Amino acid sequence: MKLVIAIIQPHKLDSVRSALLGLGIEGMTVTEVRGYGRQKGHKEVYRGAEYAISYVPKLKIEVAVKSERANEVISAIRQGALTGKIGDGKIFVVELNSAMRVRTGETDADAL
Repeated sequence: MKLVIAIIQPHKLDSVRSALLGLGIEGMTVTEVRGYGRQKGHKEVYRGAEYAISYVPKLKIEVAVKSERANEVISAIRQGALTGKIGDGKIFVVELNSAMRVRTGETDADAL
C-alpha cells in the first residue's frame, strides 16, 4: 500500500477531487496548511502598505491506495492540480505498512 500526499493550491481542490472520483477513489483527507517552496511567499498591499507573506496557504491531500494504483492516482492529482505556474505544489509517495478500518476491524488493503 502507498500513502500519496499532495500539496496543492486551494482553488484546485474540486478538480483534484473530481479526478480522483473518476478513478473510483472514494476517500481522502484534506488539511489546510501553510508553507513555501521556491516562490518564497509573496507580497500583498493593504491600505497602501506592502506586506511580505512568507507562508502561502495550501491544501494537503492524503490518499491511501493499493500499490498498483499509486501511479494512476499521482497522475490524476497532477492533472487536477496543474496550472503551469510556480506554486502548483508537490506530490510525495510513502510506503504504508498497515491500515485498519476502526468500525469493522478490516486491515491493510481491505481497510482502504
